[in-house]
Amino acid sequence: MAEWLAEQNLTTIGIIASLIAGLSTGLGAIPVFFTKNISDKVLTTMLGFAAGVMLAATSFSLVIPAIEKGGGGVNGALIALLGIILGGLFLDFIDRHLPHFHTIAGMEGTRKNLSRIWLFVIAITIHNFPEGLAVGAGFGDLDYSNGFALTVGIAIHNIPEGLAVALALTTEKASPSKAFYVALLTGLVEPVGALIGLVLTQLARPILPLMLAFAAGAMLFVISDEMIPETHRRGSHRIATFGVIIGFAAMMVLDTLI
Repeated sequence: MAEWLAEQNLTTIGIIASLIAGLSTGLGAIPVFFTKNISDKVLTTMLGFAAGVMLAATSFSLVIPAIEKGGGGVNGALIALLGIILGGLFLDFIDRHLPHFHTIAGMEGTRKNLSRIWLFVIAITIHNFPEGLAVGAGFGDLDYSNGFALTVGIAIHNIPEGLAVALALTTEKASPSKAFYVALLTGLVEPVGALIGLVLTQLARPILPLMLAFAAGAMLFVISDEMIPETHRRGSHRIATFGVIIGFAAMMVLDTLI
């Protein structure tokens, strides 16, 4: 398997992996064709699980490799620190200036003349971009095990997210088919992020540790600013917390096995 991978084009593998991860939102959206009556506790638990998976993927497949590839010790930690801060600031800038709508926070950004559905789609797109960037950076040093671990984690995470997106769109009077296709298509931004991550790490291999940490900071921003607040809505914070713990533990085991 390792020899076969070595013969393949790295960019192709990274793009395909991110595409699979991104389109798993469509897999999660399938139940919208059959029911809209999914309890808040079930959805909250699933979103908490997804947040835990992403937190573990960020920790074990981005932050730790960034420290190691940055030389370890103080030097590696400083590179990781810089990248995490830059990634968080980048997502904060995008979040403040691009118009979008969150279920909990409501309207954010500088313009408000778009429909709520499009504002919601933009929010999910902002969310998905750093996931693609993370996959691209994960494959950037020919580290296939790390790249595949991130792909699996993001794919698992995207399934409940796809369901949440589709359900939210149906509450905005979108048909089940439209909700499904929008959820499916929002995942297409991930290959774009993956391509950027791959190109940057291939053009300037020394920045790989910084890119890994940058992706980690962007993902941490999404987890804290969007995912965890969403799981705490309507008083379901305790079950959501256990969802996060279980998701973190499950991804930790998967990352170790992969």
